[in-house]
Amino acid sequence: MSTLLEIKSSVLRQVQSRQSLLRKAQTPSSTETRSSTGDIASADGGDRGNGEFFERMKSILQKQENMQRSAHSESPMESRAPPPPETPGQSRAAERPGLTRRELDLLYEEALYTTVNRAGVTSGEYVTNEGELFRYLQEVFKVGPGEHEVILQRVKEAKRASYALKVSVMEGKNLLAKDANGYSDPYCMLGILLGQSPKETEEKKERKFSFRKKKDKFEKRSSVREVLPARYIQVTEVKPETLNPVWNEHFVFEIDDVYSDQLHLDIWDHDDDVSVSEACKKLNEISGFKGMGRYFKQIAKSVRANGTAGAAVEENVDDFLGCLNISIHEIPVAGVDRWFKLEPRSSTSSVQGECRLILKLTTTQRDTVLSKKDSYMPVHEMLLCQILEYEHAQVGTEPYSWSGDLSKPAWTVLSHHAVQTDLSPLQQAIIQWQSYSKHHQVQSMDYSFLLELLRSIEDKWDPAALHRELEQSLAESFSIFTEYCLALLKRMREVFPVTSTSAITRFDFLLRCLGQIHSMQAFKSVCPFRNELHVEITAVVKRSTLEWYEATVSSFKPEDSTLEAQLRILVQVVDAVHVDVHRSQNVYNKLFISTVKVDYYSITYRQLEKLAADDVSAAMERVCGTLEQEGTKMTQTMGETLFELYITLKALKQYREFLPLKDAKALALCGFHKWFKTSIHKWLQIVHEKSCDRIRKAVEVDKLEHVDALSKHSSSAVDVTTCFNQVKEFWVQLAWPDSAGAFIFVTRLTADVCSAAVCYSELIKRKIERSQHGQENKHLTNQLCIALNNIEHVRKFLGNLPQGMDWKSLEVAMQESCGPEGKEQVQKTLNAQLLSIDLDLQREVKRMIAHLTDKMVYDLKKYIQHISLSPDSIHNDDAVSPLMKYLDDTLVILSESLVKANLDRVLQGLWTLLLKLILDTVAENRGVSVEFYGRFYYTAKALVEFFHAEGDGLPVEDLRNEDYKALEEELRLNKCSSNELIEQYYLEKIGQQEVLSILHTVHPESGLPHTSHSSTSIRRSPPILHTAHPESVLHTNSHALRRLSLGLSDPFVIIELCPQHWFPTAKSQRTQVKNKTLHPVFDELFQFQVTPAQYKKRFACIVFTVMDYDWLSTNDFAGEAICRLSDFCGPDKPSVPGGVKNVQPLILHLARPKPSEKPILKMLEARTSDREAQEFVKKLKEIEKSMGEGD
Repeated sequence: MSTLLEIKSSVLRQVQSRQSLLRKAQTPSSTETRSSTGDIASADGGDRGNGEFFERMKSILQKQENMQRSAHSESPMESRAPPPPETPGQSRAAERPGLTRRELDLLYEEALYTTVNRAGVTSGEYVTNEGELFRYLQEVFKVGPGEHEVILQRVKEAKRASYALKVSVMEGKNLLAKDANGYSDPYCMLGILLGQSPKETEEKKERKFSFRKKKDKFEKRSSVREVLPARYIQVTEVKPETLNPVWNEHFVFEIDDVYSDQLHLDIWDHDDDVSVSEACKKLNEISGFKGMGRYFKQIAKSVRANGTAGAAVEENVDDFLGCLNISIHEIPVAGVDRWFKLEPRSSTSSVQGECRLILKLTTTQRDTVLSKKDSYMPVHEMLLCQILEYEHAQVGTEPYSWSGDLSKPAWTVLSHHAVQTDLSPLQQAIIQWQSYSKHHQVQSMDYSFLLELLRSIEDKWDPAALHRELEQSLAESFSIFTEYCLALLKRMREVFPVTSTSAITRFDFLLRCLGQIHSMQAFKSVCPFRNELHVEITAVVKRSTLEWYEATVSSFKPEDSTLEAQLRILVQVVDAVHVDVHRSQNVYNKLFISTVKVDYYSITYRQLEKLAADDVSAAMERVCGTLEQEGTKMTQTMGETLFELYITLKALKQYREFLPLKDAKALALCGFHKWFKTSIHKWLQIVHEKSCDRIRKAVEVDKLEHVDALSKHSSSAVDVTTCFNQVKEFWVQLAWPDSAGAFIFVTRLTADVCSAAVCYSELIKRKIERSQHGQENKHLTNQLCIALNNIEHVRKFLGNLPQGMDWKSLEVAMQESCGPEGKEQVQKTLNAQLLSIDLDLQREVKRMIAHLTDKMVYDLKKYIQHISLSPDSIHNDDAVSPLMKYLDDTLVILSESLVKANLDRVLQGLWTLLLKLILDTVAENRGVSVEFYGRFYYTAKALVEFFHAEGDGLPVEDLRNEDYKALEEELRLNKCSSNELIEQYYLEKIGQQEVLSILHTVHPESGLPHTSHSSTSIRRSPPILHTAHPESVLHTNSHALRRLSLGLSDPFVIIELCPQHWFPTAKSQRTQVKNKTLHPVFDELFQFQVTPAQYKKRFACIVFTVMDYDWLSTNDFAGEAICRLSDFCGPDKPSVPGGVKNVQPLILHLARPKPSEKPILKMLEARTSDREAQEFVKKLKEIEKSMGEGD
């Protein structure tokens, strides 16, 4: 309640501090200036023009929209600018020294050795030409021809690499069923078949079931004796009862000759419980057989012989399921993982199914310095790093987007080296990540490629396959790369600007790389004590945001040390913060959320909002302290700066809507509007003064011409409504959150706008008054019409002020804060202001319309006089046509010049004027011919149709107003004959009698003007048809039939049928005089003879006139009562048995009317040539005279 009282007091002070709107509209001098020693001076020492003021304010309001538009225009979707270079500083990867020349030579030797000892089948991705590979390596290592020959010769003289074949027997499928149960018990026997002669090769083609080795062949090879060791044979486990066995067993075989040796594999169905594998292991030497296939079969037989004490029978021999023969030199460089179709031993063998093998060639011994000195992994990493440096240097355009694609020679050398050094897929993936990530920190690459390398490590991750050294190396690479990325995050605004598509894309994948690293099992395994990623990123973002804000503030240098200059700097700073926050919310935050689950927007917004709020709050304390000093006046430039600062802060505050609900509370800008409360009052004063000045200027330059062909108002109306609309928009943009303060400001703004509107109406009226001298009537009429349209244009705008300034929301806010009384106070105050200005403008419009119609009075009187003076022989249309033509011509001009609302007002004013002129003309011509009144009656009807215009003009109900009805009645009666007027007179008296009866029924004790409280009762006899003789018994009962002098009366009653011209044969009758009584009882019977044609008329009546007998002078009139004759007579009236005595009496209340007040009597009196009219008037006047004497 106290809040509401404070609001009421504030509003009351504002209202009381102003005079009425009309008085306030007095135009102050445009040159009036005020100065004060305490003024907050602008930087240039003066204020700009009014038009420039509003343009400046408009540009401030458009600034946020333009900033938003420019933010969208700089979206990465619309810009292809290259990304800035990534130079985060000296990273640990860049600090490492390069290889010495000696190290490069040894690495070159390793590469040549790998090239010379290539093995395996190559695909189209490999280079097979050795010379091409040598030339490529020379370019990579920058080795000259001579040095190359020396190192190559050394490589050729070194021992050739020793190869081994890694075989993984994975599984089989769709094998042949050999057992009675429909399954088999398969196992595999596999070994290396030594190289063959050309003849034996031909023999192999004919017999696929066995490899045969000649004895002399064994003797020729130093590595194979006549006795074949059992290590050349490997056996898998037996998989019982299956046709789709899964072994997943791994074997390694030494290879003597990669170009001629072959891998042989048999699959057998095991038929007893003796382990073939154990038999193979126990058997050290076997001799005396000629073929490898027979060798495998002999092992199986020996197993059974050992297991059954020599009782080997043919029934227990294992069944053959198929075999494979694979040449070593047909194995691809990178190995092979595929299904091989089983082959028969001979054309009579029946086999089916496939076997999946994984085959890979490796080297077991390498005769190079680096191979003997270091493990293979560091050597391969050095080789890859050297090749990466060369390959990246060959990228011509956009090297920052290089995705690590290697040339064929590079791929060939690296692939052969990885195979020869037996690097596992996981080891290769780790080496690639370490090499590429280090290289990226020196020369930027595509982050998406690095992300794929990380995913490759995760896919192949096997903790058991790593040794301690590799784990440490991987952990170090993760840490170095993370530090590198965090350093870039600290400078993300300049390194990854939103204006560059490629930069934002790179930033997206950088964050993805960080997120991938910290989510990998490999990272958690090798870096168990690393901080959570979101913690590290949050800390970096906060440091980065603070440094950016401080750098932004320092980048703006004030023009001088004044407070206003500091405020302009703050505007620029908050603008920069606004842009940064928008980029954060629109671009960066989406990347952080989707990749590393960090709410970048919340972190930066809260931090920047707090920093900006602290700086602005400190400055506004100084501003308020200065403005509150007595005599201090705010300059225009200071007001503009404060308004711009407020709007910018409001826009920044609105970004809290994008914060999570829990983070949207207790922000530093929540109550920032309070800092501006004092300055807003000063600023509104400036706005009002500039508005009035602008209105005066608009009226001065207005030529009172239509602004365009579609408009009917002039330029000043457009300028005024534009000014008001800008003021309204200023308020809308302020969006003052405090309901109490908003109510005060809205009240003031509304009062200022209304005051300016009244000022405008006064100014435009004075302009016309000054210019009307010496102008033609038509030109002046046109100017008046434009002025009316101007005021209507402004009035229409003011009518939309509640919606434009959102009064509804203000009412709701006040109701929430102050209850129903608050809402009522808003409605009462603001609506009263709006109603007041509307009435003021309408009064001004009426004055102008009166001025407009006054110029038509002369012509209208002339045409109305033409109607009145027209002879009776002229037709009505001919008499009225001049007036109608004049009105038609005039209204055509008005309809073209006026808007619909003003046209209706002018029509209404013209209609009122016409009714007055006609009524005056009729009043001046009483007693003329009936045709005279009939002509004007016709004129009035024609004017109604003309002004209604079939619905396009004034409504019929507006045309048939009280003035029109009085004129119509006047004309209708005047055009009647005297008898008709007399009949109308009695009709009115009958109606008055009925009203009197109703009033006495509802209010029996009430007194009526010009009446007594007397009553007369009569009995009505049954009617007599055709020649009816109604019998009436008259009883009179009165409380006021008294003489003023004695208090008693001598009453008698005159009974007559009226009007007399309708009952020419019926004579009036009278009762006896009852002396000295106020309650006479006459009890007399009177008879009148009437016909149905007579009593059926509505005006036919019986008049009872009560008189006071005076034997010394004229009888006094005591009262009269009247009754419709049809109430007594007619076939519908029931007969009463017993005659008149049994008829219920009818009570009629007496009245004492004054006939002279009746318009009809005046009309009859004016007809001096009509004897009957004069007699009727004379009779009534005598009654009135007697009534006056009696009173």
